[in-house]
Amino acid sequence: MSSPQEAQELRKLYKKVKDKIKIGSIFLTRFEKARIVGARALQISFGAPILILKPKEVIDPIKIAQLELESGILPLTLRRKLPNGDFQDIPINWLIIKKA
Repeated sequence: MSSPQEAQELRKLYKKVKDKIKIGSIFLTRFEKARIVGARALQISFGAPILILKPKEVIDPIKIAQLELESGILPLTLRRKLPNGDFQDIPINWLIIKKA
C-alpha cells in the first residue's frame, strides 16, 4: 500500500502528463524499462560516459543504467505504436516509473 503522500504525488504527476500521452499508459511498462536499461547498460559497457555521480562500489553497467533511469536524466524517447500505424514519440522523463 502506498502512503497518502505518495498517492498525492502520483495524482500530481498524473495531472501533469495525462494530456501529453495519447498512446498507452502514463507509466513506463516493465518491458520498456527492461529495454531502456539493457540498451543503456550496453552503451556504458562500451565506454559511454556515465551521466550520474555513481557510488564507488557500483561497477555493474546494469545497476548504473537503473540508477540513471531512476534519476530521470536519460535523454531517450520511446516510440509507442498502434496496429493501424499511428505512433507517438514519448520522452521517458514524461513517464512515471513505478518503484518495484
